[in-house]
Amino acid sequence: FRTGPGVKSSAGRTAVKQYARRGQHSEKSSNCSISLDRMPSEILLKIFSYLDAVNLLCAGCVSRRFYHLANDNFIWLRIYSTVFSPKRSNWKVNSVEETTVSVSGLSVEDKEAGYWKKEYIAKQITSVKTALAQVLQPVSPYTGLPVKTKEALRISGLGWAIVLREKSGKEYIMQHVNLSLNDTSVTVVWYGKNWPCLATLTTLDLCGVTPVFMDRHKPPAKNGPRWHSLIAKYDLSHLTESTMIGCDRLVQIFCLHPGLLVGLWKKEEELAFVMANLHFHHLVERSTLGSASVPYELPLHSPFLDDSPEYGLHGYQLHVDMHGGGVFYLCGTFRNLFTKKGCIEDGYVKLVVINFKNNREHLPLIGKVGLAWRTNIFDGFIKSCSIVDITLLDEHRKPFWCLSSPVCMRSAACPSDGPNFLGQTYYVDYMDTEGRVHAELVWIEETEEYFIVSLVLYLSVAKINHWFGQN
Repeated sequence: FRTGPGVKSSAGRTAVKQYARRGQHSEKSSNCSISLDRMPSEILLKIFSYLDAVNLLCAGCVSRRFYHLANDNFIWLRIYSTVFSPKRSNWKVNSVEETTVSVSGLSVEDKEAGYWKKEYIAKQITSVKTALAQVLQPVSPYTGLPVKTKEALRISGLGWAIVLREKSGKEYIMQHVNLSLNDTSVTVVWYGKNWPCLATLTTLDLCGVTPVFMDRHKPPAKNGPRWHSLIAKYDLSHLTESTMIGCDRLVQIFCLHPGLLVGLWKKEEELAFVMANLHFHHLVERSTLGSASVPYELPLHSPFLDDSPEYGLHGYQLHVDMHGGGVFYLCGTFRNLFTKKGCIEDGYVKLVVINFKNNREHLPLIGKVGLAWRTNIFDGFIKSCSIVDITLLDEHRKPFWCLSSPVCMRSAACPSDGPNFLGQTYYVDYMDTEGRVHAELVWIEETEEYFIVSLVLYLSVAKINHWFGQN
């Protein structure tokens, strides 16, 4: 230290001494620092015994040693008995020592490490399933779907993630950035700056993600343990010209069944965004009850008695939505749909919803049809593309066929036989293993709007036979 003019040297010496003492103190502190990893296992187990289940699982992710210590059966048995013991009193909180004595008679020594952790997590998941089943029990006669699906999504803390897998086996897990709830479906979106290189990727897994420990009265812990439930697996090699459904000046979009939309930057041919469209039918079950590698299996269908098989299908009801980026272009319900047994063509039964030849059934679409997209940098609007939600109920008001998928309107070379319309004709088509959807639209230049002049469902005969348990 230098002593400038007007500063006494004694003050400078005092400052030097104080600085030296601080340096000695910090040096001693660094030498005397204690690492958690150097602590004896008994001390760490004592510390872990005061943690709750969430923090204990997080501690087990720190290192291999912490993982084995955090699997201690005595600690997890105390947590298990505190939560699930039938003799537990809500107004009395037992100390660690009292709880240890109360569970000492239970089986600990003869169980492998981590046994009671697995038991506790399994019972917590079972309780979550039971709570969700109660919420989803009331069914709407209007849509045939659970009335409280949105409430179930809220209380379960359900979110969605995609797992991008490289050829080398390396995985990238991305949580959803945005979602929008529709009448009968949810649209989930992922975008960001740190996408892996598309050329190195092979598959994309869509998973539901829920907190392992659910509490209706508390938001889930931000970094708490999560349960992954596989919904669908997609092959990214299918992003070819045959699956491309639209583009604008920045991106081109591809449709992968079921219901996945992948956007690529035109200039670089790299991932721009991913959009999943999930129908509410069994959505909560598929998003919570599967595992990270095995999807949830739907319960076995009990065939309904068809009292008049020769008559065909009757009393069916269709609810259809067409939307894109939060804007709805069509929302309609069609009741008392029927078809005769003789209307079978190439393994499909034809169910006419909007008759081409009946002008009174034709419906206009609201606004200019298109699909809005956005990322953290750009946004855009792809014309003639949208999302279609189909909910077909049988005569007992049970969901017979449900889907939510991106579609595009393609210009028709020549319109179908029937009334002549003053405008360009467009087709919208969708197909899966259970059926097909075919719609015909006409663009009216004077009013600048689309009219649906034909809507036909083609139901698979194999699906119908399975539904009624007969040939």
